[in-house]
Amino acid sequence: MDFSKKYDFSDENRREELIKKIEAAVNNLTLEELESLHYDMITKNYIND
Repeated sequence: MDFSKKYDFSDENRREELIKKIEAAVNNLTLEELESLHYDMITKNYIND
């Protein structure tokens, strides 16, 4: 059994689960909260505007 493939699959499932949770949370943010999040992500170089 190739454990690396098993863990990669598990990691990918976890990644997808986290993305769905984050998308749901972002959809409920106000414009002001979104702008704050956007600024924070830019300053941490997660977004290059």
